Amino acid sequence: MINMSKVKTRMPEQDPQVRVGNFDEVATGYTEEMAVKEALRCLKCREHPCMTKGCPISNRIPDFIEKITECEFEEAYQILNETTSLPAVCGRVCPQYLQCEGKCVRGEKGRPVAIGALERFVADWHRHHADGVSAEAAESNGVKAAVIGSGPAGLACAGELAKKGYTVTVFDKNVLPGGVLSYGIPNFRLPGEILQNELDSLKALGVIFENGKELGKDFTIESLKSEGFKSVFIGNGAGNSIRLEIPGQELSGVLAASAFLFDVNLSNKYPSAEKIAVIGGGNVAMDACRAAVRVPGAKKVYVVYRRSAAEMPADPAEVHEAEAEGVEFIYLTGTVEVIGAEGKVTGLKCQKMALTEPDASGRRKPVPVPDSEFVLDVDCIIEAIGSGSDNECADGVDTSEKGYIIVDTDTFATSCEGVFAGGDTVTGPKTVIAAMGAGRKAAASMIEYMEK
Repeated sequence: MINMSKVKTRMPEQDPQVRVGNFDEVATGYTEEMAVKEALRCLKCREHPCMTKGCPISNRIPDFIEKITECEFEEAYQILNETTSLPAVCGRVCPQYLQCEGKCVRGEKGRPVAIGALERFVADWHRHHADGVSAEAAESNGVKAAVIGSGPAGLACAGELAKKGYTVTVFDKNVLPGGVLSYGIPNFRLPGEILQNELDSLKALGVIFENGKELGKDFTIESLKSEGFKSVFIGNGAGNSIRLEIPGQELSGVLAASAFLFDVNLSNKYPSAEKIAVIGGGNVAMDACRAAVRVPGAKKVYVVYRRSAAEMPADPAEVHEAEAEGVEFIYLTGTVEVIGAEGKVTGLKCQKMALTEPDASGRRKPVPVPDSEFVLDVDCIIEAIGSGSDNECADGVDTSEKGYIIVDTDTFATSCEGVFAGGDTVTGPKTVIAAMGAGRKAAASMIEYMEK
């Protein structure tokens, strides 16, 4: 007999053959009955490692799950709202398998509780039943704070400051707020209306958004200070794509994953291509390849990764969904040259790789296999091999050789008086929830600074 307490309640989703023809959300969400059934799997363990060790923002996971078991869904939402400004987002895009669910005691002898799916359910239930507004604006204390960048770190910081009565203005160079949440994550994973609802909740708290305003071009840190902003948070992410640096990369049809996803998400602009290769093995590569199979006219999509499946850092669930959607994974394969004719991509020269024995860090290095080159027949190549940050315009702020902002690890304070920073612009590309955690902690330091 199967012990049903070990069986995770499966999230309903679109059939793979259907969803490749649209950009609608793949997972359709729990019903109330499903949510209660899954919540009842929680063991109510004493140590709560899902919260204390697995959640970067320390969501009160056992408490909100208990409210679900009691069908007190709005109360569950309010518990989440104490620590997160973006529950509907985090429930969808956070790598729970590495964080809260990865620490779930239930997972030691079965499948962990579907914490992410339950967080998503609660946020969606609130949106449908409580007009989507989580809170009213706090009484203003008359103190102004600026946030540069409207990605996860900036939004989390802005939300915390607004809840304490600060007048917060968020500046972002893009036309729409949300940062990577808006332009970097496809609608089939994070629908635009879900993100907009979270942004509306922040606006209800009094957060002001100034879009199309770029640091170093439209304003400086010093100009913000001269306008009366007592403290500044920099959370402008790491949006500069790393290039392949191989011959032929200048050919038409070679795209950065960030630019490709930006066009798809915000402009419905697609490359004219039939065979697409995505280079990389992280979550951005998964977003890119799954968006690519939905490109009108696309007949074949490959993921080319120089290590094995075991070393691939992407969420295993995303890899599984990509495979179900027809993406072909080519492992242990490096890129040598982009082949072209008349200025356009016609192929990708590749070389098979082998992994060395683990080094001192445990990492196995890929090395080329002699005489193993071959040409992959493609007419579009999407680079998803990483990204960096550019903070040359952040006057007075010390940065590392790689362009990341240097901060005090406890306070998130930069070298510039009254300026704090967090998220990918400090650490390099990490998760949405890690950036949110940095934004929340930086907000606490900003409040302490502004109250001096």
